Amino acid sequence: MNDRIIPLTGVSSWNVRSCLGVATVLLVTCVAGLAGAARDNTNPAPPPALEPHLAAIAGLAQPSQMVKIPKGWFLMGTVRKDDDPFGLETQYDDTEFPQRRIWLDAFSVDRDEVSMGEHLAFLRRHELPVPLKLRHLIWHLIDVHVLPDYVMARWPALYVSWEEADQFCRAHGKRLLTEAEWEKAARGTDGRVFPWGADPPTADVAVFGLYHVHQIPLVAAVDSFDEGQSPYGLRHMAGNVREWVHDWFGPDSYPLMSERNPQGAESGRYKSVRGGSWRSRPQLLRTATRNGATPATRSPNIGFRCARTFSANPDDEIIDEAHSSDPDRAE
Repeated sequence: MNDRIIPLTGVSSWNVRSCLGVATVLLVTCVAGLAGAARDNTNPAPPPALEPHLAAIAGLAQPSQMVKIPKGWFLMGTVRKDDDPFGLETQYDDTEFPQRRIWLDAFSVDRDEVSMGEHLAFLRRHELPVPLKLRHLIWHLIDVHVLPDYVMARWPALYVSWEEADQFCRAHGKRLLTEAEWEKAARGTDGRVFPWGADPPTADVAVFGLYHVHQIPLVAAVDSFDEGQSPYGLRHMAGNVREWVHDWFGPDSYPLMSERNPQGAESGRYKSVRGGSWRSRPQLLRTATRNGATPATRSPNIGFRCARTFSANPDDEIIDEAHSSDPDRAE
């Protein structure tokens, strides 16, 4: 556990307690004062002294355990509410409509987001370049803030494109989640608003509502924040980093998607991202909120986790008996 709190110069937020109040117990490291090092690709490359640190961070990679999500029905999407435009239970936009009863076969999913250590280990193993923005960020954290390698190894993967996330999962015998799988893993079968239930988000359950003038990621270790876990025990399904999923982002895909194991639109310009991030407003942490980004996007607030399809072996199947008797309501 790391109990060092890095000065928060340049950070503004009503939720700054996410960085101050939980750092000593949850391996949250808040970083500030980049002075432009990770803003663009015009800076000189970090010195050769960075390479041993990249190797060390990769060597500290710890794969996440996987959690089994049972087959069955769940409520996907949102019931329209127009009486409280800024309410936490109110739709973020019309792409969440209509709410539908969706069947998913059983699958397993990473309990934690893929870590920076795992990401760097993958890049090294396949002789792929480390994104320049990520190199600048890591060198700044080491050179200015003397951040230990083992802390960064547990951060979520950052500056990873959709293609790279997809390649990572496939290389490990897994795949990216579909949007439907992601939403069921986040909210369970009762249509809850947030992974932990109906209560508004606080700094005890998620990293959110933070801002840094140079977009320094203010993130937590992937295996932290047990208090904010989903009904299936997944961590950081709200906040920390948003997550790439398999589907193309279709603004009108919900009315058209299959009732069973939907795969999303067949093509598009944007890939779906889910879950909100360290920068997000509370509304964006809702389990039904959707967004998208171009597949080549490398962002300090987008990461990912992987899933695996279950075999046809009956021993792998669990009947979902927790489905609500009222499929027409999410809350």
